[in-house]
Amino acid sequence: MQDDFRSIKIDREKCQGRMACMRICPTQAIRVRGRKASLLKDRCIDCGGCVRVCPNNAIVPMTSSFSDFSKFKYTIALPSPVVYSQFGKDVTPAAVLNGLKKIGFNDAHDVACASEAVSIAIQEFLDTNVQPRPFISPFCPVIVRLIQVRYPNLLENLIPIESPMEIAAREAKNIKMKELGLKESEIGVIYLTPCPAKMVSIKFPPRKKHSFVDGTISISEIYPTLLHVISQEDGKSDNEEVRGLGLGWTILGGQVTSLKEQDCIAIGGLNDAIRIFEEIENGKLKDVQYIECHSCETGCVGGSLTVENSYIARGRVLRMIEKFGGKSCQEREKIKELFQKNYFSLPGKIPASPMHPLDTDVAMAIQKMHQRQRFYETLPKIDCGACGSPTCITFAEDVIIGTAEADDCIFIAMKKFESLSGDLFETVKKHSKNIRENLKHDIK
Repeated sequence: MQDDFRSIKIDREKCQGRMACMRICPTQAIRVRGRKASLLKDRCIDCGGCVRVCPNNAIVPMTSSFSDFSKFKYTIALPSPVVYSQFGKDVTPAAVLNGLKKIGFNDAHDVACASEAVSIAIQEFLDTNVQPRPFISPFCPVIVRLIQVRYPNLLENLIPIESPMEIAAREAKNIKMKELGLKESEIGVIYLTPCPAKMVSIKFPPRKKHSFVDGTISISEIYPTLLHVISQEDGKSDNEEVRGLGLGWTILGGQVTSLKEQDCIAIGGLNDAIRIFEEIENGKLKDVQYIECHSCETGCVGGSLTVENSYIARGRVLRMIEKFGGKSCQEREKIKELFQKNYFSLPGKIPASPMHPLDTDVAMAIQKMHQRQRFYETLPKIDCGACGSPTCITFAEDVIIGTAEADDCIFIAMKKFESLSGDLFETVKKHSKNIRENLKHDIK
């Protein structure tokens, strides 16, 4: 099941319980007990923020290994357009694709052009569907997971359009199946990802049974090898250059640039996304047609598995758009025809994935809610995190469900110590008085 698989794991041998992961987690999915972090899988939304901040590299993204791809007769690298932004300004997308073929992949297939096709498909969908408003982009797996966990009423707002990654993977496989006479199962498509969340969307793709992508490799893992090869080639390539506005999909606003922008907005960062989703649930933003949502503030260039500063990467994307974005790589009328044939459509429904209740029995769950609130009122409410829970309210919940002890709160422990110290002091005074009286009696 999807809830049993998350895009990260915690290496307990490396973990020293320094709590940076717990403090940054937007859904309070991490606890630290006995100087070791643990993950509450039902709360985790795979954002990867903990991967970035862990000082001991104890949080590991669950991407694939190169050995996983040895079973395929033919391998195709599918680089996120973010990859193009990780190198110097003289390195073109075509040079990156060429470099990937030199480090061991049989071929490399661009995703940016598929992104432009998806943009056209989105606009066609918006022009022919008016409800529910606003529609929300489903292309960031973290955003989809956040809605599944906390805002299930908004699942129908997620636009039912296939992602550029899946469109590109399907096209790449179909081309090579025709050219080489291979079966689909003999061709491995490997996505070079800027974040660990893509692994979840591949293993458990929304709305459908299986993904056209067979695995992922983090950009940070493959970067040193790719950089070495590209440097030897001076970043140049004889291949046809990648073109179109799809190059901009990796930065905040890259999607809406290709749409009728007056009715669209772009949101970056989970805090702003949460605020927007709450406004939608409260009946606001009905005049907005489409919301481009990213869990990372700067878009996909800010993913936790990248190597370049996200703002520098953003600048490089803007330069690529200026240089290569003017000429479209897609025929709009052809894409419209494919849209009519449901080439981009995802008819299935995305299931909700709510957090585990306090108890499976409703009456007991309500009772535990009251117990949690009563215990919370005894706490200092300063959310210091010293107890190993991110906030006082989550600590109260942990105590009620039995995963923490009340004495784990340093303030409760200190009060108990003060009480014990007071009792001990009175006992010592009492015995001291008795000893002095006995000494006086003996002297007499």
